[in-house]
Amino acid sequence: MDIRSFLISITFTLFSIQLWANDNAVILVYHHVSTSTPPVTSVSPETFREHMSYLHKHHTVLPLQKVVESLQNKQPLPDKAVAITFDDGYQNIYDNAHPIMQEFKFPYTIFVNPPLIGKAHYQLDWEQVKEMTTQGVSFANHSNHHSHMLTRAANESEDSWLQRSTLDVQQAEHQLTEKLGYSLKYFAYPYGEFNNKLKNRLTELGYVSFAQHSGAIASYSDFSALPRFPAAGIYSNINTLKVKLNSLAMPVSNVSPDDPVIISAPQNLIFNVDDADLNSQQINCFQSNEVVPKKVIDKQIRLTLNPISTAGRHRINCTAPSKKYNSRYYWFSQPFFMATTDGKWID
Repeated sequence: MDIRSFLISITFTLFSIQLWANDNAVILVYHHVSTSTPPVTSVSPETFREHMSYLHKHHTVLPLQKVVESLQNKQPLPDKAVAITFDDGYQNIYDNAHPIMQEFKFPYTIFVNPPLIGKAHYQLDWEQVKEMTTQGVSFANHSNHHSHMLTRAANESEDSWLQRSTLDVQQAEHQLTEKLGYSLKYFAYPYGEFNNKLKNRLTELGYVSFAQHSGAIASYSDFSALPRFPAAGIYSNINTLKVKLNSLAMPVSNVSPDDPVIISAPQNLIFNVDDADLNSQQINCFQSNEVVPKKVIDKQIRLTLNPISTAGRHRINCTAPSKKYNSRYYWFSQPFFMATTDGKWID
């Protein structure tokens, strides 16, 4: 290879690497910013400030809408782009988080239950919501009353359940539109719970939906259940959060089983992976902090799972180091949801 061909090759490689990095982003999800709320969903104001200070120095924080639309349209984002979200519209967001966000001039999105705004003492009121919309905050749909959307009423058919659940989302969106004058058509599943029927119906209606399993997002992500990294409770440690903030969306396909709601525990989780920038043999998967045995056949990954026997929310997390980006990892998370024997869902 002559020097000209070598330089062209190097230039093309560097350009490809840059494009790969520009097709990724991370979404964080918070709930409470307070020391007097449930620890599992809370981060102290001091720790929250530490998170925001790190983002200010090392990442580009963008509006959620900018991130989503850029990836949907395959338009480049800044490397290490981050969007910040809150679920539930708590008053302590206004009291404790918002001043810090204003200090750093960070945009962010709050997913709210419109009927609770101004009604419950622990929630924002509409005057605060309208004030915040003028200060870089957007508001989106979190259903009417934050109930478990997968719960069926007695003798309710699947079609009736789906119609009722869809109506719940549409009513909340209508109220948001009336109060705010805009509709993002973004929906965050309460408790992060969904099934294929619900997510597909919402996609048909034009919604982009967000869950609570882990992972970065890219143009090839499932926009009917986008992952978000929780950053509160046991996940608030800045050192472990740094790894997640620098993660990349693992390019997986043909996931089986693909519906996260399970009745009997799956024995295997199978998926294909594009190994252009990762080594399939280096994929490590974890279930309840234990390494999951795997087999790699060409580009197919087959995991042998431990039986899931307890009701609640479970997830399998897989990571693999990038070949191109030093100390950055691809991340894939598959959630599983199991109801109790009497069909109830656990908070």
